Order: sequence, then structure tokens, then C-alpha cells
Amino acid sequence: SIEVNGTFYSTQSPATFAKWRKVVPEGFVFALKASRFCTQRKDLSQAGESIARFLGQGLVELGDALGPILWQFPTTRKFDPAQIAAFLSLLPSTQDGIALRHAIEPRHASFDDPAFFDLARGAGVAVVLADSPKYPSFSEQTASFTYARLQDAQEELATGYEPSDLDKWADRARCWASDGRDTFVFFINGAKIRAPAAAQAFIARL
Repeated sequence: SIEVNGTFYSTQSPATFAKWRKVVPEGFVFALKASRFCTQRKDLSQAGESIARFLGQGLVELGDALGPILWQFPTTRKFDPAQIAAFLSLLPSTQDGIALRHAIEPRHASFDDPAFFDLARGAGVAVVLADSPKYPSFSEQTASFTYARLQDAQEELATGYEPSDLDKWADRARCWASDGRDTFVFFINGAKIRAPAAAQAFIARL
């Protein structure tokens, strides 16, 4: 799997998604970062048109290679129950007959609130677990899958993370998977040059 960041910044064509599907092996899936126009707005309850435009750009061409969609909030977004409830209600379960899975990544400590987790759980939306020195980490499981973003790689380490830390993350991933959850763990941000080695070392442990 890979998390596509380009979909956050610009619209892709149906032909592009179809091409991506053709060049990967069976079982490979693309997680797509949702457009910033959906999540970086003052009033989330008015995001419906932007969400429909993002979902309707042709990503269904990925078919069974379509993984979760990541909805990432800016660091300035604080938890507002009414706003978040309205936003979650705008996320559909299907698009043109293709099942959708949604993951939400808040980046403000105010989201560490049982009310937020209850809203996400009620909508079947996963709350992203971020390992980052900049952002809070939420480990609450709220969906049928787990989505983790490991963002604290160190360039001086050949594998980005210390071997002992990779061991711990592998143990956590096994625990999530043992509950029957699809488990997505991405090495992203941090020292990007180390991400491939970190991912390979992580896979080896699994």
C-alpha cells in the first residue's frame, strides 16, 4: 500500500486512477489523502459540494485497489461536536457502487475527547494514530480498520526508527490485525529518505 499525497493538492483524472490500478499487483491498495478544499475550511458543514467533487473525480477507477480515504484537518481545527458531526454525516459509504472507508486525522489536542471518539465510532470512521513530535496521538479504535501514520523517522538511523521501536510498532500492528482489522501503517514525513528502509524493516518483522 501507499498513501497518495498528490490528491490533497490537485484533482486527478479517471485515466490516472485507471493507470495506477493497472501497474500494481493484486492485493495492493492506494490510500488517498482527501482534497484540502474539503477539510481546510471554516465551516465543515458546508463541505458537501467539495467532498462530492473529490469523490467524483474518478477514484472509483481504482476498483478493489481503493484503500481508505484520509481526511486530514489543519492544526488550527479544534473539536466542535456539531461541526464534526455534520462533517462525518457528509462522508458516504459508497461511491458509484464502490465501498468507501474513511479515516480522519485531527491535529489538535482538543480532539482527545470521548465525544469525538463516539462520533467517529458511530460513523464507522477510523481515527488516525499519528506518531509525531508535532501532533497529538490518538489510539482509540473507532472503525473496522486501523490507520497509523509514523512520522518520527530520524535521518541518522538507517531504518528511520530504532529497531526496538520498530519491534513495538510491529507488535501493535499484530494486535490490531488479530482483532480482524485491516491494518494500515505508513511511514511518512519525518526523514523521508528513510521511509522505504523503515517500511521494509517493518514488513520483515511481520
